[in-house]
Amino acid sequence: MKTELLLADAPDAERRAAECLAAGELVGIPTETVYGLAADATDGAAVARIFEAKGRPHFNPLICHVPGLAMAETLAELGPVARRLAEAFWPGPLTMVLPLKAGSAVHPLATAGLATVAIRAPRGIAGRLAARLGRPLAAPSANPSGRVSPTTAAQVLRGLDGRLPLILDGGPCDVGVESTIVAPGDDRLVLLRAGGIDRAELARVTGLPVVDPADDAAISAPGQLTSHYAPAGRVRLDATDILPGEHVIAFGATPLAGQEGAAAIVNLSPTGDLREAAAALFAALAAFDAPHITRIAVAPIPRHGLGEAINDRLRRAAAPRG
Repeated sequence: MKTELLLADAPDAERRAAECLAAGELVGIPTETVYGLAADATDGAAVARIFEAKGRPHFNPLICHVPGLAMAETLAELGPVARRLAEAFWPGPLTMVLPLKAGSAVHPLATAGLATVAIRAPRGIAGRLAARLGRPLAAPSANPSGRVSPTTAAQVLRGLDGRLPLILDGGPCDVGVESTIVAPGDDRLVLLRAGGIDRAELARVTGLPVVDPADDAAISAPGQLTSHYAPAGRVRLDATDILPGEHVIAFGATPLAGQEGAAAIVNLSPTGDLREAAAALFAALAAFDAPHITRIAVAPIPRHGLGEAINDRLRRAAAPRG
């Protein structure tokens, strides 16, 4: 794939970027913090492309970018404190981790299967693209995983050339560090990541104490529990033969021995496509999350590329529980 660098103020730049996003493609976009690697947050295959392009080793929760409060309210539950923060700092470099709204359009891959969603209303192009698309944009920093976050389009191209069709060049970013991330509660704010808005500003606007995660036993880092993403039943990994009555999560075209005796089968990707499998993973686990389903067998899945992240989430689903 050839990556095109296009000036963000070119007459058709935002239209072309929106067309790429609507087609499930990735676009490098400037924000006031750093450049983001954007995809339609409601499209699982598009979100999987983000992890693939970045070489991101785990399905960490991604920030969903919206034009403003109206779209945010369709995705998450905003209490009075969250609304106060939005009124004060949106559009701007503030991300809030909020309870996911029932029926939210955000794909579970973007939330890492959690019951919360990280939302930000950025200034400038990113917000306009989300408005034009009519859907939130998942957009982590546009760099290979583990590398320095880019603040220019040239840095994005240097790190991701050939992994996305289009980068919009909006010049250097104003803030230059990632957004502040907070989890607002009724009586405190938990600062999950320091960023462009400091804790003194957060405290001034809300009148609430701002605490670190380690100081609040009720808060844990997303995706860090050993047992996580787990359905009600026990999960058996790397199954090459199926026991009668098991529910099966399959992968690829080769049948598993004894699968004719399975209670039900969901295939993450009949063609063996890891991107397709990543997009389908959380839906498959959810499909078998019921009290009457006690045994789930999962076929072997390759551990390279996105397979590393898929296997990480499956290991957590299968981990012993207290």
